[in-house]
Amino acid sequence: MKYVILIGDGMADYPLKELNNKTPLKAAKIPNMDKLAKMGCSGLLKTVPEGMDPGSDVANLSIMGYNPSEYYTGRGPLEAASMGVELSGGDLAFRCNFITKKDDILEDFNAGHITTPESGELIDVLNQNFEKYGKFYHGISYRNLFVFNKKESDTLKTVPPHDIVGQKISENIVKPETDENARLINKIMEDSENILLKTEVNKKRLDNNKKPANMIWLWGQGLKPQIDTFKEKYNLKGATITGVDLIKGIGVYLGLNNIDVPGATGYFDTDYAAKGQYAVDALDDHDLIFIHVEAPDEAGHAGDVAEKIKAIQEIDSKILGPIMKKLEEYEEYVLVLLPDHATPISVKTHTMDAVPYVICSNDIKPDEVEYYDEESAKKGSLGIDKAHNLINKILNGI
Repeated sequence: MKYVILIGDGMADYPLKELNNKTPLKAAKIPNMDKLAKMGCSGLLKTVPEGMDPGSDVANLSIMGYNPSEYYTGRGPLEAASMGVELSGGDLAFRCNFITKKDDILEDFNAGHITTPESGELIDVLNQNFEKYGKFYHGISYRNLFVFNKKESDTLKTVPPHDIVGQKISENIVKPETDENARLINKIMEDSENILLKTEVNKKRLDNNKKPANMIWLWGQGLKPQIDTFKEKYNLKGATITGVDLIKGIGVYLGLNNIDVPGATGYFDTDYAAKGQYAVDALDDHDLIFIHVEAPDEAGHAGDVAEKIKAIQEIDSKILGPIMKKLEEYEEYVLVLLPDHATPISVKTHTMDAVPYVICSNDIKPDEVEYYDEESAKKGSLGIDKAHNLINKILNGI
């Protein structure tokens, strides 16, 4: 038996006037997704438990069969795992974004998508100036890591920068401000501004009319989680295909094989065809493959309708199409398609909405749904369920 779960990050959306009151999924040309809907059964999944933030960390952990209420400790340690950063018992790992600050406003949560070489230079500068507090680790583009050494704290409240674009930084700092660790993290972020502005990287960016990476934003903190591997929990050999460190980090903790795909960037320019081909090639050696594509989510955060539709169509033609063809070679298979959460164009951030999903297998009795989109899925035979039940659902038959 072969299992494939294809996750289009943030694909779900709300109807838009500019699309004649259609969602991007409804407006996109997605023949393979619609074919899958006709062949399978549809429904809605709640990927984020009540009371938790609708982040990709929580949602993807849930899709992979782990209840975030039991296993989730924070985003930072997941990204640390993907980067090979070992955390000791008291270390607090933070996601570190390079951002653009203008006056007191968080203008851009990714500093104009700063390049990876540029961010590497800035990480070196940060380590030269903040060595006594911990260590910064270089990731990809604006996505980096900070390990706050021996500062265990479960009271800190941080805000994802993509949730507060256009808002005042002073109103979204780490809380509670009475906490010594919160005050120290806020000071590191504040002091980073003067340090980063003086760098050659930012001088060149300003000269070229690019947004400067003139401040860091620390968020998503957590301790090293204690978690059973996917093999121990489900007795399956699994793999991930993604361009995002966060998903790779989940894979590390779950003992999944993180397959590196050349050209998988986690952005609009990701190599969709390469992801599809590597997934096809990996199926012979694995029982289950998680394929994660970040681009629709990035388009949602940017409020870019055209890029979101383009990303959805690329997933359909270059990833889902080849996967569907490959699965015809196997006597038994299950294929699942879903977003991890919604990232609506109109709000430019993640929401708690249940997401549309479809399950297709070689022996399933299809329901009456004919299209893959948010409204059609509501009419599906699968109804509504919690995402952490998905793996057991497909293992035991729906």
